[in-house]
Amino acid sequence: MQADHQLKRTDLDQLAGPAVIEFGADWCGYCQAAQTVIAAALATSPGIKHIRIEDGKGKPLGRSYSVKLWPTLVFLQDGVEIARLVRPTDTDMITGALRQISAR
Repeated sequence: MQADHQLKRTDLDQLAGPAVIEFGADWCGYCQAAQTVIAAALATSPGIKHIRIEDGKGKPLGRSYSVKLWPTLVFLQDGVEIARLVRPTDTDMITGALRQISAR
């Protein structure tokens, strides 16, 4: 997981176009297990930004999105949350949410 400590909520709120914010942690077993399905789904939508955020207890960015479990995928369109998936287990779940933000 690539930690981006520079990002703030205001940065994500100002994103233009579709984006997926992935909150998780390198040591998280659920996050590791989900990487294959996340990568497969994102491969079907190469024009969508994917931002991975290293999250943890008390980290303000994750708390601002009310993230409680990892991985949590937040699907944004122009900085506005359109969909959310917590601990996705199959590509179809993610692909469906990607369609929601790419169709706008």
